[in-house]
Amino acid sequence: MRSVVTGGAGFLGSHLCDYLLAQGHDVVCIDNLITGNTDNIAHLFGNEKFSFIKHDVTHEMFLAGQVDFVLHFASPASPVDYLKYPIQTLKVGSLGTHKALGLAKHKGARFLLASTSEVYGDPLVHPQREDYWGNVNPIGFRGVYDEAKRFAEAMTMAYHRYHKLDTRIVRIFNTYGPRMRLNDGRALPTFVSQVLRGEKITVYGNGKQTRSFCYVSDLVRGICKLLTSDEVLPVNIGNPDEVTMYEAAQEVLELSRELGMPGAKHSEVTLVPMPDENADDPKVRRPDITKARTILGWEPEVNRRDGFRTTIEYFMKKGNVEAK
Repeated sequence: MRSVVTGGAGFLGSHLCDYLLAQGHDVVCIDNLITGNTDNIAHLFGNEKFSFIKHDVTHEMFLAGQVDFVLHFASPASPVDYLKYPIQTLKVGSLGTHKALGLAKHKGARFLLASTSEVYGDPLVHPQREDYWGNVNPIGFRGVYDEAKRFAEAMTMAYHRYHKLDTRIVRIFNTYGPRMRLNDGRALPTFVSQVLRGEKITVYGNGKQTRSFCYVSDLVRGICKLLTSDEVLPVNIGNPDEVTMYEAAQEVLELSRELGMPGAKHSEVTLVPMPDENADDPKVRRPDITKARTILGWEPEVNRRDGFRTTIEYFMKKGNVEAK
């Protein structure tokens, strides 16, 4: 099998490349490195079954030879990134998805779209099921990401229905683990970076907004189960273990102290006002994974405390290296 992973030098994409290689696939990683980093895939450069192409997927993609799977993961995925690159985020969700679908159609490959729980917006239904259409502000700060992914889903289904392309859609909920960037703006790396600097951990608003954190190995395993399934309609992949942001921050601080992180003893959790760009920040987020359990036989295995510990240890090592 030969698989193409767009955005393969990013956090999720690089872990996906690892998993597919371990399953015996030849893997072609395509990334323009706007938010991805070759450090995430450097360990693969000596593998003859792996190749890397620096390319912007909003432009045509030409590859020789067979392609069995196209997995479209190219996109800024954190608020810091898609607020910094709003046009690029919209383009990769629209033009990039179109080009990736075109590659899959040309090669007769199965296509998998990495969508997101953000298609549900600030949900009025809890937990979120795949048949919920969402509550999204199309002109808000987050709209560039939310609507790009909603359009990408529509485009994928259009190719499936009109061109009879074999497609899959995964809706990814909050995921964490090694290879996240300390400065990517998502909750866990932000909390850890603040502790590393001996600063207060800042939680927006009243801290009661919730998230459900899924460890990256669980997510990738679920994605690959979906890839080889017969399910065409979207499937939630995430961990339904819901926690408030204040509780998550407290857990990070406690684990940081247990691990002896410099600055942890001086840090504490504090609440700060919600910035304007976070006005549409979802108040609750928890996946209903009944479909994944039933159709894929999948559910998460890594508990949050163990996953947080492993990720904090990674950030501690990364922080020490960057400090040198």
